[in-house]
Amino acid sequence: MRTTLIPCLALVLAAPALQAQSSPRFGFALNLAFPTGEFRSKTYPANATVLTPQTEGYDVGLGGQFTLSFPIDRAVAIRLNFGGQVTDGSNTAPGYEKLDLQHNIFSIGGEFQFFMNGSAQRHRGTYFLMGPSADFERFDVGRQGDYDFHADYTERKSRMGATFGIGHSFGLDAARFTFEAVYHKTLSGNDLAKGEPPSADFLKVSFGWVF
Repeated sequence: MRTTLIPCLALVLAAPALQAQSSPRFGFALNLAFPTGEFRSKTYPANATVLTPQTEGYDVGLGGQFTLSFPIDRAVAIRLNFGGQVTDGSNTAPGYEKLDLQHNIFSIGGEFQFFMNGSAQRHRGTYFLMGPSADFERFDVGRQGDYDFHADYTERKSRMGATFGIGHSFGLDAARFTFEAVYHKTLSGNDLAKGEPPSADFLKVSFGWVF
């Protein structure tokens, strides 16, 4: 886990120096996360405990993020990203009771933003972003109540991830609207043969504001 935190901690420690060089842009956004691959749907063969195949998957997740973008060049900025989301799912097997699932993730990310029109200082226009993240996850198995989730079993996992995508910032100088489509990929702690949970891979669509 120490290696997971190194990239993010380095950016956090560098933030004061970056701030002295240029004023940061603060951002808030609401996120929709669309699971992909085995995180969206995975079928497990029958075993000694469950005698029929199990199908497990997650639906669309909902979350948010807070960002700090530090311009370091006319076309490049370093962004700190603090975000998380909750995603519900289910596990079904013929002849067995349906299990409700819930996945919670909180991520600390460090990303490079590359502005196509060289407007990192103003945070305007189209930009590409990429970088590592430290992901703190919780997998719950239980029952979905009328108002909340009741967990019978919980597994916590700290893993390393990576994000890459595209965004666009538009509007007034004082407060701009932002739209992003970013893909998240789990890089560690996802070996199913060792009993580890599947990768939390998803496409994140965000809409927010930058000040």
